[in-house]
Amino acid sequence: MTPLRPDGAGAVPETVDSPAPENQGSDVAPLYAALDLGTNSCRMLIARPKGAQFEVVDSFSKSVQLGVGLESSGKLHRSSMARTVQALRICKQKLKKHKVQRMKLVATEACRRAGNGRDFMRYIKRETGLELEIITPEEEARLAVISCAPLVSRKTEQLLVVDIGGGSTELVWIDLSGVEKAKRPQAIMALHAGFEYDGGARVVDWISVPLGVATLREQFSDVDDDAACFALMSWFFEENLAPFAPYAEEQSREGFQIIGTSGTVTTVAASHLGLKRYDRTKVDGLRMTSDEIDLVIRDYLALGPEGRRKDPRIGRDRHSLIMSGSAILQALLRSWPTDRLSVADRGLREGLLYAQMSADGVLEDVGYD
Repeated sequence: MTPLRPDGAGAVPETVDSPAPENQGSDVAPLYAALDLGTNSCRMLIARPKGAQFEVVDSFSKSVQLGVGLESSGKLHRSSMARTVQALRICKQKLKKHKVQRMKLVATEACRRAGNGRDFMRYIKRETGLELEIITPEEEARLAVISCAPLVSRKTEQLLVVDIGGGSTELVWIDLSGVEKAKRPQAIMALHAGFEYDGGARVVDWISVPLGVATLREQFSDVDDDAACFALMSWFFEENLAPFAPYAEEQSREGFQIIGTSGTVTTVAASHLGLKRYDRTKVDGLRMTSDEIDLVIRDYLALGPEGRRKDPRIGRDRHSLIMSGSAILQALLRSWPTDRLSVADRGLREGLLYAQMSADGVLEDVGYD
């Protein structure tokens, strides 16, 4: 399956079901919800606007493995759909508990590709009352980008945002050289309205590669040798980057920033820090050198499948996916002129929240540090 692109051109960082106050009183900011049903996980955030950011009120994350068997059958399996509906029922309860009125509930690559994806959306509506929208690869890429706006350095002139998902990987290259330094993070946030150039941040190119941690692993599930499988996955992913315009051109290191958002990136960061219990405050915004990332990946390979399964830094939900994600990450770092990666513990849900709040004008227009 070829990558999608426009014409013309973990330590799982979650999941504590935290108690929170109800949305009471007219002086309390309204609550917003964002739900991301991906190839591997179902995740939701409930939050209220607070200044230029938002405050999380409640969260949910569950590995549902919706995409299991999709590569071979082209359809979502009954057991995967049952697990997903069960998780969505919990999300429905949380939305009801907090009396959330403003929400965006989306499904991504697994439901886009599955022959029964739209039938599944109707089934979800009947079983849970939740109405999910299967979003396009472009919207998925755009939401991942705006979620990372607070991490954009004011010195950044060329920005690459990479979102490694379960079923696909989105890459967006943005030229910020024409934007005043103090306004560069805000220019990224403005992309919630679309990738069309309006004199601010210019999207040079974007691509959605239909290979994520789950789909890439499934494609090479018949390779028994651990190191050989890793090398093949990394090479195969890099082959699929060929249509991405900046891939073929030499880029300057100066003013270049790459931000990675995904369970893979945050797990590698947590492993680098030696965290046996995940701490988002230590991971989100961390800058890792390519040598530090390479050291972690080599450590994963040395551990082997059984060692990775027992490693508390990786986590039970992530151990079977970490090498395919690491293969993608390694291919990306080979391809562009940087020796540093900014780690983002944020993604589609945060982008959905920012997009809703920005459209409603409830976020303060202030700069980021």
